Amino acid sequence: MRRAILIGVQLCVLAAALAGAAGSSRAADWEPVELVVLLALLALASDALTIETKGQRLSGSFIALVLAMAFLGPAPAVAIALLTIAVDTLRARPPCEYVLNNALTYAVFPLVGGLLVRGAIELGADPDRMAFGFVVFGIYLVTNLLNFLLTATGFRIVLGHSIVGQVRRILVPLLPSEAAAAMLVLAFSFAYVYAGLPALAIAILALIAFQFLTRALLLSQDRAEELEARTTELASLQVGVLAALVQTLSLRDKMTARHSAAVARYSRASARAIGCGEDQQELVHTAGLLHDIGKFIFPDRILFADRKLSDEDWQIVKRHPAQGARVVGKVAGYGPVAEIIRCHHERIDGCGYPRGLCGDEIPLLSRMISIADTYDVLTARDSYREPVPQQDAIDELRRVAGTQLDAELVEVFIALLLGSSVGFQHTTDADFEAELDIETRVRAFVG
Repeated sequence: MRRAILIGVQLCVLAAALAGAAGSSRAADWEPVELVVLLALLALASDALTIETKGQRLSGSFIALVLAMAFLGPAPAVAIALLTIAVDTLRARPPCEYVLNNALTYAVFPLVGGLLVRGAIELGADPDRMAFGFVVFGIYLVTNLLNFLLTATGFRIVLGHSIVGQVRRILVPLLPSEAAAAMLVLAFSFAYVYAGLPALAIAILALIAFQFLTRALLLSQDRAEELEARTTELASLQVGVLAALVQTLSLRDKMTARHSAAVARYSRASARAIGCGEDQQELVHTAGLLHDIGKFIFPDRILFADRKLSDEDWQIVKRHPAQGARVVGKVAGYGPVAEIIRCHHERIDGCGYPRGLCGDEIPLLSRMISIADTYDVLTARDSYREPVPQQDAIDELRRVAGTQLDAELVEVFIALLLGSSVGFQHTTDADFEAELDIETRVRAFVG
């Protein structure tokens, strides 16, 4: 019953507004016809190109309606407004309860605005003088507020939304854009009064072009933000998969997983020490974490060997850099990481594997990982070698410098060991988890 009463009231108000528009119509209101057509096209085009961004809705259609109120009259303004809302309804197909309230709103405020302008003219405002623009400016403000109140009242009736709440959520954020639109109304009024229809037409075309370009720009920014969000989600998935691989390796062989985390830490420190940028530091760190992922191919007799490996077993061992690179390389964006992993057992003298690269043919970051790998194998307890003291490990690094390892990078690494607390704790999971921090990996991937 209450709904039927509300609909009846809305229909009565709409009928009264239409009757008022019809009763106030004069033949002169529809001239010049070119202005009627121009303002109708502006209203339709601007409504179709409405810009919505950060809670604000920017459209030039209201500008066209105010200009119609000012320079045509109540009836043409109502006709253009209803045409605009009819086309918008066909395009957007809002719920039925909104359609009647929209029609009522777009019939009432143009009628009220047009009658106010007519009253101002009867009181002495001259439409042919520049000062009339300020009358139009005032009409814009009044009708804009009336439009909001009618719309907010409809939301209050249909959805129960508080009008005060709508003021805070809708009206206040729109004030900057509405102030700019009011200034445009003032400028367009001056253009029409001073230079006539051609000047107004040019200004309107410029507005539509600006609105079109701005909307295209904002849409591209929205797509870029959406792409960035999806990239972050993809990166999170990819990094999560790789982290899960390392965690799985940890379940099978905790010492190898911790070793990988230690190599990652040492390698990043080396990259930082020689002046590599953040992207290269992150790259070598990720490669360090994953450099032994190919050890998944090892049978238990190799992974947990407590004896010297056979020649057959060594052939399997020598496959793990290429196997690890193959796995990591299948993840989008991890091609450079895969290449570093592939080369981390190459030697400066060309006697390494899998490709027998030598000297500078070996990627710089792979050479860093080789040094960190060698040092950690020497100093950390594992399944087939007793750990040695740090100084003995340093002596061994220097002994193989220039043949197995890059001599200059060896000295950089030794200086780090002796001059900072870059060490890694193998006896707990704390350092391992810190190096595996997934959130940091995701930020670096998308950064």
